[in-house]
Amino acid sequence: MTDENTAQDIHELVALRIAKGEELRKRGIDPYGEKFQRSAEAAAVLDRFEEFENVSVRMAGRLMSRREHGKAAFADLQDMTGKIQLYLRKDDLGESYDHFIHLFDTGDIIGVEGTVFRTRRGEISVAVKELTFLTKAIRSLPEKWHGLKDVDLRYRQRYLDLIVNPEVRETFIKRTQIIKAIRRYMDQEGFLEVETPMMHPIAGGATARPFVTHHNALDMKMYLRIAPEPYLKRLTVGGLEKVYEINRNFRNEGISTKHNPEFTMMELYQAYADYNDMMDLAEKIIHHAASEVLGAALITYQGQEIDLTPPYGRITMLDAVKKYAGIDFLSIENDEEARKIAKELKIPVTPTTTRSQVLDEIWDIYVEKNLVQPTFVLDYPTDISPLAKMKNDDPRLTYRFELFIYGREIANAFSELNDPVDQKNRFLQQMGEREKGDDEAHQMDEDYVTALEYGLPPTGGMGIGIDRLVMLLADAASIRDVILFPQMRPKD
Repeated sequence: MTDENTAQDIHELVALRIAKGEELRKRGIDPYGEKFQRSAEAAAVLDRFEEFENVSVRMAGRLMSRREHGKAAFADLQDMTGKIQLYLRKDDLGESYDHFIHLFDTGDIIGVEGTVFRTRRGEISVAVKELTFLTKAIRSLPEKWHGLKDVDLRYRQRYLDLIVNPEVRETFIKRTQIIKAIRRYMDQEGFLEVETPMMHPIAGGATARPFVTHHNALDMKMYLRIAPEPYLKRLTVGGLEKVYEINRNFRNEGISTKHNPEFTMMELYQAYADYNDMMDLAEKIIHHAASEVLGAALITYQGQEIDLTPPYGRITMLDAVKKYAGIDFLSIENDEEARKIAKELKIPVTPTTTRSQVLDEIWDIYVEKNLVQPTFVLDYPTDISPLAKMKNDDPRLTYRFELFIYGREIANAFSELNDPVDQKNRFLQQMGEREKGDDEAHQMDEDYVTALEYGLPPTGGMGIGIDRLVMLLADAASIRDVILFPQMRPKD
């Protein structure tokens, strides 16, 4: 069947349903009704049948299927909690039964009042005594209501995905439960939840390409935030010693199964702590979320058993590179040497490719995929960690870690750099990288340096990718499966 024929069929079906809506109006029934007071939901009736048996209930939801048997019919009513069978008889409903047979369609939203009982076949059902029309659906559900399988269509029309794929609803319910569990844990630990700006005059807090906008009244360029870090640390300077924020970040980068340009992160800061405390906190947060939402810390993700029980494995970044790529990266002293190594590994480079960019490529290709069980990767080089404190015993490295699970970065944390002179020099170094063509390098943030000059206590800070954590705990293969409305290229 051609797309033209499909469009024509859809047009005819829509026209037919609109006509049914007009017929309902002629019969004194509003096809777009008003408030309906419910007394029960599907899951409650099914789970607690003994409590509801022979009780009259009022329920509402979407008509998902129907089977006619002369003067009686069965139908499935779906609400947010699940499906329940309806039993309708002409003797009970009179004219409303004729409306149901001739003018109601799958996808319509209805309200019913009736008695809960169990059929001869043992199925819990509602014997409908009163039927209320609430909303006429003028488009039919996809694939004869057996489920929406087209992945692209599922993401573009998430409302259909939620209607016909119950497991999708469960994923997003689980997402909410995970975030609630994290919030409860953070609150119990004495952290204060705050909100910081989404629009920044300077793009900072992470190495990423920002989205740029313009504020007309102030006549100035602004950036959607790539991270809340600079503002949260200003709060720590101000005496808010334990703060966190769960909110959106925006990075003008590629889209993949692991990346969406708009994503959710929890970022937190704790005064008088360091990256060792952040490792302990990361373990506790993830273990708590898994235990509370899933009831277990031993999970299966994409067929791989993963144990989220602390303690997690630990390895330095450069030891991991040496182990999985066979390269002693600390011995590479400049960009030229790094580009030579990259060419030997058949990694594409340009004359302006930097040492840190080569390290990123080697990491992505050779190392990440091996970090399946929870692993803290420690002590990143200083030139790729402009906001982290240098190690006392080796200033080429920083007190920084990233947590990897199933080959994906879940968390990033530092012992925060609180020396304003060092911080300003790092920013100047980053500006030099920008001049060489690295548009993801940090900009100078004079006000942030000024804040540090007033004194930032020794502080541990961490960001946890909420979407990726939800992917892990919900066994979702793609980040798009855990974001309600992921970014998509417009259809032609």
